[in-house]
Amino acid sequence: MTSTFYLKEAKTTGESLIYFSCYFKEEGRKFVYSTGEKIAPIHWDQTNKMPVMRGKNKAINRGSIKTQLGRYESCFKNTRSRCIEMQEDFTSQVLKTAFDEEFKKSPTGKNIFFDAFEVFMDQKKKNQEWKKSTEKRYNNIQNLLKSFQSETGYKLNFNAINSKFHSEFTYYCMETKGHVNNTYSRNLGLFKTFMHWALENGYTYNEEFKKIKKIPKVVTQQIALKKSDLQKLMDHNFKPKQKYLERVRDVFVFSCVTGLRFGELSLVSKKNIYDGNLHLKEEKGAEKEARTIPLNDLSEYILKKYNYNLPLITNQRHNDYIKDIFEEAGYTWEVEKNVTRGKSVDRQTMPFYKRVSTHTARRTFITMLKREGKSDKLISKITGHKDLKTLNQYYQVDDEAKKEAVVNTFNISFEPLKRVE
Repeated sequence: MTSTFYLKEAKTTGESLIYFSCYFKEEGRKFVYSTGEKIAPIHWDQTNKMPVMRGKNKAINRGSIKTQLGRYESCFKNTRSRCIEMQEDFTSQVLKTAFDEEFKKSPTGKNIFFDAFEVFMDQKKKNQEWKKSTEKRYNNIQNLLKSFQSETGYKLNFNAINSKFHSEFTYYCMETKGHVNNTYSRNLGLFKTFMHWALENGYTYNEEFKKIKKIPKVVTQQIALKKSDLQKLMDHNFKPKQKYLERVRDVFVFSCVTGLRFGELSLVSKKNIYDGNLHLKEEKGAEKEARTIPLNDLSEYILKKYNYNLPLITNQRHNDYIKDIFEEAGYTWEVEKNVTRGKSVDRQTMPFYKRVSTHTARRTFITMLKREGKSDKLISKITGHKDLKTLNQYYQVDDEAKKEAVVNTFNISFEPLKRVE
């Protein structure tokens, strides 16, 4: 691959910008980059593509311009050599990044792969495509990839994303980091999203990552409460020093009877409640339509108790206090939690109260309505789910529901057998 320089305006009577140019055959495109240097066409050697160095047409600043153009030529060759050495694709985007770093003093890094990841995240944030929670997930996956490279010695570059990477990364996540199937599957999905972006934006030609298949998600049996549980919580009297637990209890129960996500609770106010309904603009995605959430006596009681200003704290503290509430209310019996890693199932025993979290509220709302025979379409209109498959993952069929279904279905009259003496 060769490079050259040319004038933007070869026929101007004044000065013209000097452009650097080369051709990327695999992309089928010409790469052009302004050097910022200017020269009059009369002082430009069209044959040698540089300033005229001798004779009557030589430019006064010919020396400095030639030196600067030499820097571009060196940066081009060094970047190409670095890519060959690292077995990395030499693309127009890689060269542009190198030029930006060298001549525009942009933030630089030694690894093209992670440089691209930074550009990817910066672009998504500036385009306001991500919520804060999504941004946090991509920061986490970037740190995970850096840890993987550091701890395993597997050099990450775009051409190294292949079946070997898949094996090494899977083993690292599942065995070294102790990730369960669902965590690993989510992280691999985020990684592949970045790789698709890198392919589309000219950072790589390598499409091997498309062959990497995610581990199927495992539907984990989670906790969902019953009406009697909510009644028990509301009947519980907290000690005077535990008023903070009472406030958390009220917020948690409000979520149970409205189906709101924890992040949506801050959107609740008196101004968006009328005709016995809470009118809420969907938090996840500005393009989604507003939802109407019916209020009942209990949810209205809680709202009025706090003058329509729910006493919210951080999600983490809320999660911790919920466990304290259930422990205080006597939910201390042992339950089993099954965690899937690869093909293995890890069975863990823990007190019931440790299985409860903020998300239990939304799961309880959906499960209670499903047990009452309400349609998925009706429930999804309240919860905001567009995908009924996702909605049904929230539905927890407990032992009581299974027993009730079997007993009612097979309720057959029969003559009891007489005992033989």
